[in-house]
Amino acid sequence: MSHALDPRRHPFRPDLAAEVLRGRVDAPRYAAGVPATVLRAAVPLRKVPDAKAGFTTEALFGEAVTIYDTADGWAWLQLARDRYVGYVPADTLAADIPTPTHRVKATGTFVYGTPEIKSPPILHLSLNASFAVDESNERFYRLATGGYVFARHVAEIGWHGRDFVEVAERFLGTPYLWGGKTRIGLDCSGLVQVSLQACGIEAPRDSDMQRSELGSEIAIPTIGETHDLEGLQRGDLVFWPGHVGIMSDGVMLLHANAHHMAVAIEPLPEAASRIKSASGSDIAVIRRLPALSRVV
Repeated sequence: MSHALDPRRHPFRPDLAAEVLRGRVDAPRYAAGVPATVLRAAVPLRKVPDAKAGFTTEALFGEAVTIYDTADGWAWLQLARDRYVGYVPADTLAADIPTPTHRVKATGTFVYGTPEIKSPPILHLSLNASFAVDESNERFYRLATGGYVFARHVAEIGWHGRDFVEVAERFLGTPYLWGGKTRIGLDCSGLVQVSLQACGIEAPRDSDMQRSELGSEIAIPTIGETHDLEGLQRGDLVFWPGHVGIMSDGVMLLHANAHHMAVAIEPLPEAASRIKSASGSDIAVIRRLPALSRVV
């Protein structure tokens, strides 16, 4: 019965499945799951419990998860926000953490041991990392789990940016990293996801999911056998098989890509021509969101 479910977003494996999947997935045993919270800056999420394996996404500080199994130092879990399933080291998680009240609105910030910018930082947090604040003043917020963050880098949960393209543009020059979603490194769909989330628009993790679920498809006019790429708008998402980019205006495409090995901006026709030459793939779909943020 499990063949119709995407294992990236449904917690099942040959020996175990989530209790919520009982009746949809055959498994020798089921688990209700235990809630926990990520307490490391950014934790790679892997398909298999092996530190040498590549990772598919990252779980950020303060992110809620449900643990379905723990063995040999690894937790098999599902992220609450985008429902991605995978393995992380069990010691990166904690239970009974206060519900987040604030999140990082800058591309990144530091947690200091004392409320002083000259003190050595103890942790780096990226955009959308979240935490509970138990004390604040004009300069610093104290985390319930310990440490201080600069107040201007923080926003209350529920506050959103107004333009996800502007958020994405802040990552210009960030190194390309498969599975990454921080300013240390990110991939094409990670750039789209974190930028949208910063503006209150929930987004799935991978480009094929985004292609199916975000916005609405717009027609791509053609002249003969060539796409006519005029008339696109800021915020349009341009998809190829396995790749996605964001239009910063009617001409320029912003995307994390393995050609530049960075987040780069370039004319869409130039990017489309290069991708066609390298992979044989044309633009597959262009999708338009109803707004650049949840705040209209």
